[in-house]
Amino acid sequence: MNRITLFAELIFPLPIEGTFTYRIPFELNDSVEIGMRVVIQFGKKKVYTALVRSIHEIPPTKYAPKYVLAVLDEKPIVNEKQFAFWEWMAGYYMCTLGEIMNAALPAALKLASESKVVLHPEFDGDYKKLNEREYLIVEALEIQNVLSISDVENISELKKVFPLIKTLIEKKVVLLEEELKEKYVPKIETYVQLTEQFQSDEALKLLFDQLEKRAYKQLEILMAYLNLCSLENDNFPEIKKSILNGRVENGAAAYSALEKKGVFNSLMRKESRLQAKDAFDEASKINLSGAQTKALEEINTVFKEKNQCLLHGITGSGKTELYIKLIAETIANGKQVLYLLPEIALTAQIINRLSRYFGKKVGVYHSRYNQNEQVEIWNKVLENGNILSDSYDIILSARSGIFLPYSNLGLIIIDEEHDTSYKQQDPAPRYHARDTALILAHMHGAKVIMGTATPSVESYYNARIGKYGLVNLMSRFGESRLPEVLVADIKVETRRKTMRSHFSSFLLKHIETALESKEQIILFQNRRGFSPRLECEVCNWIPECVNCDISLVYHKQHIRLKCHICGYSTTVPTMCGSCGSSEVKMHGFGTEKIEEDLAIILPKAKIKRMDLDTTRSKYAYEQIFRDFEERNIDILIGTQMVTKGLDFDNVGIVGVLNADNMMNYPDFRAFERSFQMMVQVSGRAGRKNKTGKVIIQTFSPYHSVIRYVIDNNYSEMYNSQILERRNFHYPPFYRLIKFSLKHKDFHLLNNAAQEYTALLRKEFGTAVLGPEYPMVSKVRGLFVKDSLLKIQKGKSNVQIKTIIRKCIVQFRELGIYNTARLIIDVDPY
Repeated sequence: MNRITLFAELIFPLPIEGTFTYRIPFELNDSVEIGMRVVIQFGKKKVYTALVRSIHEIPPTKYAPKYVLAVLDEKPIVNEKQFAFWEWMAGYYMCTLGEIMNAALPAALKLASESKVVLHPEFDGDYKKLNEREYLIVEALEIQNVLSISDVENISELKKVFPLIKTLIEKKVVLLEEELKEKYVPKIETYVQLTEQFQSDEALKLLFDQLEKRAYKQLEILMAYLNLCSLENDNFPEIKKSILNGRVENGAAAYSALEKKGVFNSLMRKESRLQAKDAFDEASKINLSGAQTKALEEINTVFKEKNQCLLHGITGSGKTELYIKLIAETIANGKQVLYLLPEIALTAQIINRLSRYFGKKVGVYHSRYNQNEQVEIWNKVLENGNILSDSYDIILSARSGIFLPYSNLGLIIIDEEHDTSYKQQDPAPRYHARDTALILAHMHGAKVIMGTATPSVESYYNARIGKYGLVNLMSRFGESRLPEVLVADIKVETRRKTMRSHFSSFLLKHIETALESKEQIILFQNRRGFSPRLECEVCNWIPECVNCDISLVYHKQHIRLKCHICGYSTTVPTMCGSCGSSEVKMHGFGTEKIEEDLAIILPKAKIKRMDLDTTRSKYAYEQIFRDFEERNIDILIGTQMVTKGLDFDNVGIVGVLNADNMMNYPDFRAFERSFQMMVQVSGRAGRKNKTGKVIIQTFSPYHSVIRYVIDNNYSEMYNSQILERRNFHYPPFYRLIKFSLKHKDFHLLNNAAQEYTALLRKEFGTAVLGPEYPMVSKVRGLFVKDSLLKIQKGKSNVQIKTIIRKCIVQFRELGIYNTARLIIDVDPY
């Protein structure tokens, strides 16, 4: 045994600055490695799992360290490059390592203690002082020694059991203990196999004769096993017990009897929960167009000098085929590939295309997978390079894929790099997956390809100044052409009274023509629900959320008003909450209302809605896409989910139902994002030798953004925006840091925001804006006030953030505002 006194620096899954020093017991000296999970006590009662960041022999001078209680892993689950990546993120995004650990690790790898109820050692068995429910708890504890909180809830039939437990503690009947709960459970499958003594023809014949006379059900089980053996083309293979029992009705008891007789052996095997497909095509067989071949050559030329390349390819130009070629080359060189997508919805189509060429080498990682599946994917990425393991070479993921334990990353593909979904809003770390992926690639020496039809202004600027390489792909694949973009003037149609519900006659005419031609339609409205608000016609009262400063949205499917921020819901009022009038009307429209109104106007059309409300289940996206591809849906209505990179070959019409909401949003990126969204949704039309049509409904048909979309003129949009950004000090010329203070006391928040902003202004002067209330000034019961810091590019990030941390310390030293929550959002766009 190694008798050197060792200490470990640990990262906790808590929003606490820095690491904590714990003593490693002598008996664990040879077991603990950097990157392993260990069990430790934190505070008086809580038990946590922590990650070992470093091991050293220097004891802390100001306190006696606690001991590491146990080691959870046989080998490290986090590597050194991940730790370096986390530390960069913590510094840049001004958050803690614990917050990054929380975001990075699958939930099943983050163990926390669970309260357990045990009998008090001094309990004297006096049942007379117990009521009926208390007696039931004590009786259960005498049988099984330990109860979880959920066990107590089930036994007592109470939802709130802590008052009951508190009473029992006061009576010295029970105690609460903390027990570490392991969340990851490997999938265990039972297999069956005929034992050796019955594998000869003679033994089988004798067994058949015995069972035929006395136990026909057992004979059925044996016959089913032998039939499955013939399908496997093996003499006596291991067969899944669930499959065998499924062949014989009520056969479980018969199988148990055969097992007792020694006819079958049961074997337990660990199995993957992940579905894998075999490759059935080769990437080398993909025939590229002339434009694609030229673009691929230019990308490879860029990669000789730079590690980052922006691929500006119009919708339908065949960017995915270029990605597949680059992936094939990367994995042929023994490297890993990360393929980032902005939405989980996109993985359904892309996984099928990648699996065609790379089969079981492709893994998918996102939040819709359950805890155990996420751990299995994590382990498969961790095992890359082990020739004995079935590891993944390619990971297809939404933004969380940047946290996986890559050891040999060679290429990162950021598809639809402009998309706002790459930005994490809450909770911390509030990172941007595109920007962090660039740093991750730099740490691995990997290449990055960023592809989009509508680059973000920042990325295009970086390409223009030579920081990134730039490759253009400006023609559609094959003979397909860009769609024709048309505008429906809602102002004119409203005046002429030709609108039907929220549809212009111009749009409806084209929808009807498309349906007659057996073409499909996509309608885009970036608001879910039935009606955005209810309003009293007499006094203009609008029902609002009790927790947030926002109007409630009517959802007809559930017949309730809902808050899209905190989830609060309530019944629909029949009269005004202010004046008592019954004249409460609906205003505006969401995807749910469009679906209902369109079903009345076009009763024969098969209509489906795709938004957050209809895609909550794990495979909801895949089902909707499959139905649309198989033409079981005529009209697909959706939020921004339908704008992103989907490839359907029979879409004749795309309708944008309300362009004005996007363009008039009070944000410096409103024009850029409106252009991106309209061009992206337009790209769903007119593929595979068809020229589709895009119809934009608007009150402002001559708006500059609409004109840019009609002409598909990205350059003009970029030139107008870059001029404004330079003049008004916005990215890419300046960096932004937003500071949000939150508190339930309106007056305390006002004072706190003024004090904190004054500290910032003392250091940064006029570069600080605010404090001001945001559009939604109350969220989940807390009032919010924002300040904004603009930092000119070129100034030291480290120095700026050191000054900000000094301001935070000074603010906290005031004492009276310690209950105010300060949230820092670096690059809040």
